[in-house]
Amino acid sequence: MSRRILVTYRPPGDAVDRLSDLGELDLWEGDDAMPRDELLARIGSADAIYSMLTDTIDEELLDVAPDLRVVSNMAVGYDNVDVAACTARGIPVGHTPNVLTETVADTAFGLLIAAARRFGEGIDYVRNDQWKRWEPGLLWGSDVHGATLGIVGFGRIGMAVAKRAAGFSMRVIATSRRRSSRAEDLGVTQVDFQELLARSDHIVIAVPLTQETRHMFDENAFSAMKPTATLVNISRGATVDTDALVKALREGKLGAVGLDVTDPEPLPGDHPLVQLPNAFVIPHLGSSTARTRHAMANFAVDNIAAAFAGHALRAAVNPEVAPRPVEA
Repeated sequence: MSRRILVTYRPPGDAVDRLSDLGELDLWEGDDAMPRDELLARIGSADAIYSMLTDTIDEELLDVAPDLRVVSNMAVGYDNVDVAACTARGIPVGHTPNVLTETVADTAFGLLIAAARRFGEGIDYVRNDQWKRWEPGLLWGSDVHGATLGIVGFGRIGMAVAKRAAGFSMRVIATSRRRSSRAEDLGVTQVDFQELLARSDHIVIAVPLTQETRHMFDENAFSAMKPTATLVNISRGATVDTDALVKALREGKLGAVGLDVTDPEPLPGDHPLVQLPNAFVIPHLGSSTARTRHAMANFAVDNIAAAFAGHALRAAVNPEVAPRPVEA
């Protein structure tokens, strides 16, 4: 029997051809995320799943996938995967770190500038034919250069954001679960979360979604921030309490927000965050460049190829799990 790989969304480039060389593909060709009932119906005999962050890999799925040998997530994040459940069953979980770091950091800075300088409102102003003359008081925003930037989560992406901030002569402070030995070299001062909230002119969220980080930006956090501050989220939508965010924006407790990720995701077109003028929202484009998405797609293939060969994955969330080879 040949190896069988369930692919929940067609990846770009030559990833499908490479996967076909590894085994028989069951490829979801829909335009939308693979429906849950389809996923459960088709995972049964799969040796590998090439998954997206929209696919929930949990106990329910694992219970109907007795032959599953590897989960390969085409994302750096893996909050869609029950890693503990996979580990208990001896299933390695792969992800795609490093290749998207710089691209996502670019997105963070793009959102920061767009939100702080009110570019969204400016675009609407032009499109609505309101631009009649130059006005000295039109759409004042907040300076990015020379401001204090707070980075929540000082991992690979957080560090890449800090490097960009240096080019804007920003004072950078950061908070993270563990103190970073690289912070001083990057000119970054490490502080606790509450101090970061109080001092920052702008904040970038770059933490993974965990039980500890879920809704870490809530009503209390917004009350502790400067009312003129800009918040940027390029991590996961649920790190922010959406209702509290909307309230803070409406009540003037927060200057602006730039979001690549939301909760819920996608946002309905009539959601308040889509309607608020001081919310600049894009549809989860953080790593969306041709080069980066191709690199992520091939990284995820590499993880499956390694697992089938019984080798360590190129990047495993649970490296303590030894892959079990699957014969061709």
